[in-house]
Amino acid sequence: MNIDLKEIAVYIVLIIIVLIAAQHLNVVVSGSMEPVMYRGDIVVLEKANLLGFQEFNPAEVEVGDIVVYNAAWHNGPVIHRVIEKGQINSTTVYKIKGDNNDVADPYWVTEGQITSRVLTFNGQPLIIPKIGYISIWIRGL
Repeated sequence: MNIDLKEIAVYIVLIIIVLIAAQHLNVVVSGSMEPVMYRGDIVVLEKANLLGFQEFNPAEVEVGDIVVYNAAWHNGPVIHRVIEKGQINSTTVYKIKGDNNDVADPYWVTEGQITSRVLTFNGQPLIIPKIGYISIWIRGL
């Protein structure tokens, strides 16, 4: 058996690249952000904390940004748009709403709850259409 260390190193690098890339993708699982993004779309993200690296600072989130956050009212991450930024007891908070929803999410969101921000290009979110349905099907959502 002949082990080629260069080939093993290439495979390790490829696995690391795939794992890092996967951390920058999130599947849209509901219609709350239509018509900007649809169920089954994959959005490209920048992370607030990826293995100790900060790609963006949640304190820099502005009204209009689409963020992923850990909601107190929902089990799992939520992808919605920031519609208001304010202060409560010297803490920066955000009011967040799905574009297709009639009302804002039920609770203010703190910077600590925001895990990611959707990347944009020319003002449009970076989306890979429909291929996230595979993930939705596997997870039974």
